[in-house]
Amino acid sequence: MAIKKKTTPDLFAEEGLDPVQSATGYPPSSRGDSPTAGSVVKKKAGFYLSVNILDRFNHKFHELKLAGVAIDNKSTLLEAALGFALDDMDKGQGSLVLKKIGK
Repeated sequence: MAIKKKTTPDLFAEEGLDPVQSATGYPPSSRGDSPTAGSVVKKKAGFYLSVNILDRFNHKFHELKLAGVAIDNKSTLLEAALGFALDDMDKGQGSLVLKKIGK
């Protein structure tokens, strides 16, 4: 007589079910994994912005999306804008950003 293989998961097993894999169907990436080509390590940052700037930012983001600009998300737009601002500040005396903040 052949032994029948157990088909239901053992909920009390040491290796158990992984909630990420159960929900998404993909195994979670381990901390030891190096980022794949094209991916960038990102870190969440928190800053206070004036309501006016935040409204302008949100409006511009939606305006760009409606215009069909290939922009993934607000983080992408913010990274691009911040990159331009930092490049401008590197100009020193000719920087429009530094003039705006009064330096």
